[in-house]
Amino acid sequence: MKIGVIGSGTMGAGIAQVAAQAGNQVIVIDNNIESLSRASNQLVVTLDKLLGKQKITAEKVKQIVGNIQWLNDINSLHDADFIIEAIVENLEVKQSLFLSLESVISPSCILATNTSSLSVTSIAASCKYPERVIGVHFFNPATIMELVEIIPAIQTSSEIVQTTKNIVDGWNKKTVVAKDTPGFIVNRIARPFYSESLRILEEGFANIETIDSALCQIGFRMGPFALMDLIGHDINYTVTETVWKSFYFDPKYTPSFTQKRLVEAKWFGKKSGRGFYNYQEGADKNSPDKDEIVCSTITNRVLVMLINEAANALFLHVASKEDIDLAMTKGVNYPKGLLKWADELGIKYCVETLDTLYKEYGEDRYRCSPLLRKMIVQQTTFFKP
Repeated sequence: MKIGVIGSGTMGAGIAQVAAQAGNQVIVIDNNIESLSRASNQLVVTLDKLLGKQKITAEKVKQIVGNIQWLNDINSLHDADFIIEAIVENLEVKQSLFLSLESVISPSCILATNTSSLSVTSIAASCKYPERVIGVHFFNPATIMELVEIIPAIQTSSEIVQTTKNIVDGWNKKTVVAKDTPGFIVNRIARPFYSESLRILEEGFANIETIDSALCQIGFRMGPFALMDLIGHDINYTVTETVWKSFYFDPKYTPSFTQKRLVEAKWFGKKSGRGFYNYQEGADKNSPDKDEIVCSTITNRVLVMLINEAANALFLHVASKEDIDLAMTKGVNYPKGLLKWADELGIKYCVETLDTLYKEYGEDRYRCSPLLRKMIVQQTTFFKP
C-alpha cells in the first residue's frame, strides 16, 4: 500500500515512520525543502538510537529508511492509496489542500486529516467526493502513543471508516471511533483534568505542587500543571478555547485567565523555561501539602468531573463505553478507564459529589450528567461487576 503524508513536522514525520515500519511505501510531501531535509536526517538519528539500544535491527532500519521518500511535489501522490495531512491547524488551509489533492489522486484514494480540534465535516465539505474524507487523529509522539482516534465526517461512507480502521490497526495502533464533535474523545473528556485543577488553584485551596502530587498519588503519571507545562500552554490553552467556542461557550469548558496570562507572558512551559513551574537551574520549588483531607478533596473534585464528562460523552453517543475508556488509558495514559473508575467509586457517590459542588458554587460546570442520574434509578453500572 502506498501512503502519502503531507507535512514533515514532528507529527507528519512520526506518522510516516509508523507507516513505513509497518511495511508501507510512504511519500512525505512538504513545500519546505529544509523541513524535509531535517525530518529525513532526524529519522536516521532516531533509528540509529533504537539500533544502539538493540530495539531494532540494522535490516529493519534499512527497510524503514528505504520505504520513505521525501518530496516536494504533490503530484507524486497520484497513485497513493491513503493520504493523511499533518499541516497547520487551520480550516481554510486544510480545505484548500484537500480540494487541490482531488485533482491529483485516484477516485479510490482515502483522504485523512490529523486535525485535533477542527470539524472533519467542514474539511470534507470542500471536496467533490466528501464520502472518502475521514479524521485520523494521532497523539504526539506518533511513534510511541498507541491511540489513534478515527473520526468519520457525516458524509464519510461506512466502507471508508472500516477500511481506515483496518489500515491504522495494521500499523500496530489502538483505534477508537468517535463522533465528529469538538475535541472528539480525549481532548473533550480530558478538559476537567486541567480546568478543575486550575479552579482549585485559583480558589487558593492548594498550590500547584499539592494538586500535582495529590493526583499522581491516585495513579496519574503526571499532575495537570506539570502536564500543561510539558504540552505547552500555547497549545493546551488553544485547545481549551477551541472546545469552549465550538460548544457555543458552554461554561463547562470556559478557559482559565490564569493560563491565559501565562500564554500572554510567553511562559509556555518546559520549552520556554517557565510555566507553572520554573525550569531554570536553581529555581525555588514549593513542597506539596500532604494533608489527607486536602489531597482527598482535590482528587475527588477532579476525578468526578472527569467521570461526569466521560458519562456525558457516552450519553451523547460520542463513542462507545469501551472506546471511551480505551481512549483515556491509551491516549493520555490515565491509570484506569473513567467509566470503570466510576463503577469502582460508585455511581451514587459520583452524583452526590457533583450535587454538593453544584450546591456550593451554583455553577453549570458542576451539573450532573443525566446518564449518571438515570443509572442510580436503574441501579446499573457501566460494566458488569
